[in-house]
Amino acid sequence: MTQLERITHYEEILDKIDAAVSDLDRVLETFDAVQPLVRELDDYYGSDDWRQDYADDEAGRLPADLKRGVLSEDGVYDALTDNRELLARMLETVVRSMRG
Repeated sequence: MTQLERITHYEEILDKIDAAVSDLDRVLETFDAVQPLVRELDDYYGSDDWRQDYADDEAGRLPADLKRGVLSEDGVYDALTDNRELLARMLETVVRSMRG
């Protein structure tokens, strides 16, 4: 590899890193901002209010046009599980990256 090829090669690497870090920073800001909402949803999902809302939906007492994904056991469970799995993945990435 010539000197110019080497410099070009590492310049491309630097550009990729800069772009990835910038993208991740923006996404992490959004992800971090919703974590209090994740905790709020988790609290609701295990509450008497959720069970009552679910029962009322099953009994047909809620408006037919009401968006009700939050009353889907699988939908909420999957969202909370995906969030936890992503947090674990981020932790693994940090640990792996810190080892070098």
